[in-house]
Amino acid sequence: MKRNLTFALFCGTLVPMAALAQERPNIIYIMTDQQSATAMSCAGNTDLQTPNMDRLAAHGVRFENAYCSMPLSGPSRSSMFTGYMPGTVGLCANGTPLPDSLRTQTLGTLMGEAGYHCAYAGKWHVHTNSLPSEHAFGFERLHGHNDYGLAEACVGFLRRKQDKPFFLVASFDNPHNICEYARKQNLPYATVEEPVDIEECPNLPANFAVAPYEADALIFEKSLKYRLHPTKNYTPDDWRRYRNAYCRLVEAVDVEIGKIVDEIDRQNLWKNTVVIFASDHGDGQGAHQWNQKTALYEEVANVPFIVCLPGGKNAGKVLPQLVNAGVDLMPSVCDWGGAEVPSGRKGVSIRPIAEKGDTAILGQPYIVSETVFTETGGGTMGWMVRTTDYKYILYSMGLYREQLYDMNFDRGEMHNLAVEKKYKDVVKRHRELLAEWMKNHSKNEGKTNLHYIPE
Repeated sequence: MKRNLTFALFCGTLVPMAALAQERPNIIYIMTDQQSATAMSCAGNTDLQTPNMDRLAAHGVRFENAYCSMPLSGPSRSSMFTGYMPGTVGLCANGTPLPDSLRTQTLGTLMGEAGYHCAYAGKWHVHTNSLPSEHAFGFERLHGHNDYGLAEACVGFLRRKQDKPFFLVASFDNPHNICEYARKQNLPYATVEEPVDIEECPNLPANFAVAPYEADALIFEKSLKYRLHPTKNYTPDDWRRYRNAYCRLVEAVDVEIGKIVDEIDRQNLWKNTVVIFASDHGDGQGAHQWNQKTALYEEVANVPFIVCLPGGKNAGKVLPQLVNAGVDLMPSVCDWGGAEVPSGRKGVSIRPIAEKGDTAILGQPYIVSETVFTETGGGTMGWMVRTTDYKYILYSMGLYREQLYDMNFDRGEMHNLAVEKKYKDVVKRHRELLAEWMKNHSKNEGKTNLHYIPE
C-alpha cells in the first residue's frame, strides 16, 4: 500500500491524484437473501422470470459453482465483510456481534482507507438487521433493513456528484419472506397472490424425495423446531404452493434490482464500474422436502455469483471455477479497488479468472462451506468440500454422516456414493482435503475439528 502511495506521489506532477483515483472502477455489490443459484431464468429455470438478473448475467460473467461460507444469514454476511470463515472467528450464529478486533477491518473500512466513498443500503445483519448508525463499519447508511425504498435510495446515491470512486452495497431481504410464508405470517416486503388452481404452481423438483442413505442428522434437526420447519406435514400440493411463493418472491426482488440496473444504464456506469450480484445463501425449495437453510444441499449452499466488468468485458460468459462467495468477496473487491487485504484472510480474488474469462483456467482446487445448526438448538456441525467433480459432506454425528455426490451427473444429490466401496479412495482424498482445510482455518485458540473426520 505504501509503495502504491509513493508511486502516486512521485507521479503527482504528471497525473493528479484525483485522476489516479478515478481510474479505479466504481464497485456496486447487489445482494439478495436466501436465493439459490438456480433461482434465475438465466440459469435455465422456467418456473420464474428474472429479466433484471438476466441483464446482469448478459453484461457479466456468471460463476455456476459459487458457494456461501455458511448457509445462514448472519454468519454468511460476516464472512463477506470480514474475510474470515465464520467458524474461525466465532461468528456461527445469527445475532453474534463482530469481535472488537474486526470492527475496524471490515470491507467498508478497507475500501474507505483506499479512497472510496462507501455506502450501504438494506439488510446488514452483522449482527443488527440494519447498520447501527448513520456511519458504521466504514459505510454511510443510505437505507435500513426494508426492501421498500431501498432501490430508490441507491438510485439517489448514484445520482450524487462523486469526486472519488464509490463502493455501493444494495442488500435486499427477499426472497427471505418465504420464511414468513411457510409460517402463514404476513409478508413484510412483498405480496404473493395465491393461485386458485394448483396447476398454476411449479411442479415438484426431481429430487423431491428424501434420498436413500441421507444423513439422519438432518432428520433430527428438522424435528426440533416447528417455527423453522412448519412444513413437516406438507402435502405435495402444499410444497408446490411453497415453490410458487418462492418464485414470486424472487421475481419481486428482481423488479427492485431492475431500478438500480436502469440507473446504471441511464448514466452508462458500465464503462467504469464493477457490478457484483450474489446472495448470502439459498433455500431448500422442497428439494429432499427441505425448506429453510443451514443444510449443505446444493439448493441451500450454491448461490448466484455474477461479475460485470467495466466495458462489458467477457459479457455473457458462464464459468465453472469454484468460488467461495463469502471469503473470496473481500480480496476480490480489494483487488479492484486497490485496497490492502489484512493478514489472516485466506480468500482468493476472482478478478484474474473473471477478466480472462476462460473456462480452461485452473481455479481453486477445492472450496469449503461449513454449517452449525444453532437455530434449531441441535448443534450438529457440518462441512462441505467441493472439488471439480465431487461434493463431499461430513456431519458431526449420526448415521450416514458422510455424503459423496458426483456433481457432473447427480447435482440433485440423490445417490450417496460414500456407501460404495469403489469410491473409497475418492472419499479418503476428500477427507484429507477437509483435514488440510481445518488445519489452515483453526479457531483463534488454535482448536480444530479434526476429530470429527472418520479414519
